[in-house]
Amino acid sequence: MKNLLLSAFLAIVVFACQTPEPPHHLYLRYNKPAEKWTEALPIGNGSLGAMIYGNPLKEHIQFNHETLWTGEPRSYAHDSAFAYLGELRELLYKGKQAEAHELAMAHFMGEPVRQKAYQPFGDIFIEFPGHERYTVYRRELNLRKAISTVSYQVGDTTFSREYFASFPAKVLVGKFSSDKKAAISFRLNMDSPHENHSLATTDDGMILTVNVTDGVLTGTARLALHISGGNVRSDEGGWNISGADEVVMKLSTATSYVRYDDVSGDPGAITEEIINQTRKQKYASLLKQHINDYQHLFNRFDISFGENDRVNLPTEERLNQFWQKPEDPQLLALYVQYSRYLMIASSRSGTQPANLQGIWNDQIKPPWDSKWTTNINTEMNFWPAEVTGLADCHESLFKLIEECAGTGKVVAQKHYQARGWVLHHNTDIWRGTAPINHANHGIWVTGGAWLCQHLWEHYAFGQDEDFLRKAYPLMKGAAQFFVDYLTEDPTTGFLVSGPSNSPENGGLVMGPSMDHQIIRTLFRNCVEASAILGEETAFADTLSSLIPKIAPSQIGKHGQLQEWMADIDDTENHHRHVSHLWAVHPGSEINWRDTPKLLDAARQSLIFRGDDGTGWSLAWKINFWARFLDGEHAYRMITMLLGPAENELRYTRGGSYPNLFDAHPPFQIDGNFGAAAGITEMILQSHLGELHLLPALPKALSSGAVSGIRARGGYTLDMTWENGEVTALTIHSRTNTTCKIRYQDKLTELPVKAGKSYVMGKDFGI
Repeated sequence: MKNLLLSAFLAIVVFACQTPEPPHHLYLRYNKPAEKWTEALPIGNGSLGAMIYGNPLKEHIQFNHETLWTGEPRSYAHDSAFAYLGELRELLYKGKQAEAHELAMAHFMGEPVRQKAYQPFGDIFIEFPGHERYTVYRRELNLRKAISTVSYQVGDTTFSREYFASFPAKVLVGKFSSDKKAAISFRLNMDSPHENHSLATTDDGMILTVNVTDGVLTGTARLALHISGGNVRSDEGGWNISGADEVVMKLSTATSYVRYDDVSGDPGAITEEIINQTRKQKYASLLKQHINDYQHLFNRFDISFGENDRVNLPTEERLNQFWQKPEDPQLLALYVQYSRYLMIASSRSGTQPANLQGIWNDQIKPPWDSKWTTNINTEMNFWPAEVTGLADCHESLFKLIEECAGTGKVVAQKHYQARGWVLHHNTDIWRGTAPINHANHGIWVTGGAWLCQHLWEHYAFGQDEDFLRKAYPLMKGAAQFFVDYLTEDPTTGFLVSGPSNSPENGGLVMGPSMDHQIIRTLFRNCVEASAILGEETAFADTLSSLIPKIAPSQIGKHGQLQEWMADIDDTENHHRHVSHLWAVHPGSEINWRDTPKLLDAARQSLIFRGDDGTGWSLAWKINFWARFLDGEHAYRMITMLLGPAENELRYTRGGSYPNLFDAHPPFQIDGNFGAAAGITEMILQSHLGELHLLPALPKALSSGAVSGIRARGGYTLDMTWENGEVTALTIHSRTNTTCKIRYQDKLTELPVKAGKSYVMGKDFGI
């Protein structure tokens, strides 16, 4: 009896100590295989990305490596460009825009005028004979463990596949198993869309080697198989396995890319070393290592808006139902967590930052070359990083900024004879920073300045002075450029930016509003950083003297915020870019507390622009309406973004594909990240130096909970609310300061100490 009681007690203890799956299960679920790329499920480890189709008869795994690009190391700077800067300005001041475009295309653009493209790597195909008649099919992506699974039955046998991409092991891992012995039989081969590729078998797998057309990069994909039981035979075309109990597949990839000016790497040696290291690890060990690494990031933040009966529906069906009847708030929580999953999968410390498609691409000529577009898209990719606990993922972007500062210094000198560094509206793996494509949108000078806002935000959230000390030289260099570049407007006397443009709208001009908003913010950030660090006071004084001289934001004849110096906004213009509202979000210069008239004008501009837009444009509008404190309108934008992109009955351009990828269309990942950030803006805002609780909460999200949400000033919050009212709140502080908390119409000031937590009702009231 004593042993029975002890066993029962131990069973209870073990059960209690297990970490149960939260009630809001975080899965993407499907009851059929993917037929298209935008139905396949993504996995990634920051460098290696793959799309899993999950077909029982013929599995398809399409994969990428982050540094496989066309092109080669080079400078895009135009040596004689500066000679034409004065003439360009003169033409624009005289209203001769067409002549300015022509002159710029002839003498001012980068050489060459187009940058290079991110490439697909290859494909794994696995054929399972006799699996045509399958039943009980299930395909899932588990966001809590970063595992993609497939299961189905053939007759009375259940087959299972598990896939994950391990950051610590640097491999993609797949396991093929069943509930019966000797049941695994398949043929595996590999291919690549690149014409110049070769395939060879090894003792336990295959090697795919590619040479990129229109470039110098080579890549190696090395696949190794661990087969338990059965018979194995290889030939020139692949591997044949029959009657195995289980098969584990490992894939490593690498290219000859070392950095933007060095392509001397040996991808064959790199992949061989990686595979050799993983040979020492069993599947269970690799899986545990992967989950621990992933959850170290993912589990920092959680969000829920309650449960409902749609939670177990196939994901594409949830999208269809949400579009028709948006009563599935938990879908928003899933979407936020999926966006965090995508960030962890595509942007890790030491990797490239997420590009226009993260790291997933299946086209030799991808949309917009799948580059880093810095007039909104690259920045939007990282909007949720700090607030949702993924500051580590931000580090990949900081490395890109550092490298662009190097190449941008050359462009600043040759195009503008300016100090510091400049980045125009795009960069690629070779860190091109010169103006590209066309003068009417490519000559836009504030890409680097906007990226520097991310350096400042990282400090604002984390309060790490050591980081700020390292980041400040990059911020200073970007500011130095504008000290030299800004020029006096002959009509108003204000300092203006030009030649430039309001991104992709209206052509080349002098003095677009967005530029001035970004430059003022950069200058202010540098001034504040100088005060915090106690250095560069003379330069800070220079910036402080220039800030009031920069052309201010203006309200036009239609009550709108002017997009340009001249009052020429077209109220019928529904362009996807809303660049002149930058000071509302992600900036904070225009806000409800300090500049209500300008905020009203910004709102009027957004009303004129309309709700419709591409996927990323819809995502930005969610953030705008949250900053306008209009939760209902923000929620309306969410319903548009979470509508099925391929439903012909929908009138909007943007939306979501069945795998929840954002639809520009086609696929761009920025909308995934931007919408996630917008949802957090509805719950917590901190851009005004206050913790503003539930500032834009719509009725549809009247109850919910969030933990690990971060705020500027060094705070992390756990909060629950019911019927629109906060019911529990804990604030964790990283600093010794006074925390300002705004809730409804009340502002509370709370002295806090670093490392301490403060609980609502116990330590303060709201």
